[in-house]
Amino acid sequence: MNNNSKSPKNFSRRTFIGAGAAAAAISLVPASFAMANSSEKGSNPDSKLGGVHIGAITYSWRSMPGGLENIVKYCQECNISSIELMSGDLETYLGAPENPMMAIFRSMPPPPPPKPGEAPQRMRRPELTEDQKATVAKYNDDIKAFRVNVDMKKVAAAKKMLDDAGIKAHIVKFSPSRWSDEEIDYAFKVAKAMGAKGVSEEIGEEAAKKLAPFAEKYDMYAVLHQHMQFAEVEGFSYDPYIAISPAIRFNFDSGHYFGSTGKNPCEMIRKYHDRIFSIHIKDKTGPGTDPANTNQVWGQGQMPLEEVLLLIQKEKWPIYCDIELEYDVKPWSNAVKEVKTCVNYARQILVCQ
Repeated sequence: MNNNSKSPKNFSRRTFIGAGAAAAAISLVPASFAMANSSEKGSNPDSKLGGVHIGAITYSWRSMPGGLENIVKYCQECNISSIELMSGDLETYLGAPENPMMAIFRSMPPPPPPKPGEAPQRMRRPELTEDQKATVAKYNDDIKAFRVNVDMKKVAAAKKMLDDAGIKAHIVKFSPSRWSDEEIDYAFKVAKAMGAKGVSEEIGEEAAKKLAPFAEKYDMYAVLHQHMQFAEVEGFSYDPYIAISPAIRFNFDSGHYFGSTGKNPCEMIRKYHDRIFSIHIKDKTGPGTDPANTNQVWGQGQMPLEEVLLLIQKEKWPIYCDIELEYDVKPWSNAVKEVKTCVNYARQILVCQ
């Protein structure tokens, strides 16, 4: 793989690991780096590094046991104090009925791994038996009833769990644009009660128009996430979405943007910094590399991670930078260890240089 990163100092994983090894050898670990493990000593995590909010989308721990309690543990181990919270863990804690489709999907073989440069295949919806259709229909009624009548005391307990651990959910990813109006209202009401400023959804004009009025009602943001639309959709732009409502913000996936277009994400961040609420950060190869547009261990791809983080630090933009762990985790590691390494990688860029 040819690494042509244009990062200002070409900060590589080899540099990161080498610097860490050298520091250990002479027993001179900077105090700021030692803070990376402070949560293990009993204090709350703090991942605001050099003025930049470094967090994680909890999707990064999808391979680990779920549940809000486990999310708290993972954040503490990784020293993460800021999260984009996937709604499944939250709703399970609140007592939502389990979606029967999850059990059906668990019984199916996983899709084949993606070829280099291709997006991962989604699990295909299976043909359901009449009994399964009836079960799903009942679930749809039950989940709507649960959401419309949610016990806000349980929501308060969920927020307290995060607060007590020093963790803030700045986004809850409900992706509710296909729900009923009552359920969309629930999504924003619960997200606000959790202390979040936004509810995230995959980008689309219909979704933006549907969610914007609810975001305005709750003085929140409808935060839209893109994949590879800038490369795959001719003339794709954020501008039409901005025109819909001042409540529309963006979760700019810098990795997908770079991997599919080959363009420096800093150009987009500079242009739309006042409408970008959060950024998904990951390392990737570019579209002209073999393998193309492929997730990589941080420092082994071409995505200008350092340049992105230093730009936000320099300009003091209040943009949340969330680790999205998508590269393959080796059998001898796990997602918690890898996210922790990513946090420390960001720390070296923002604090320890």
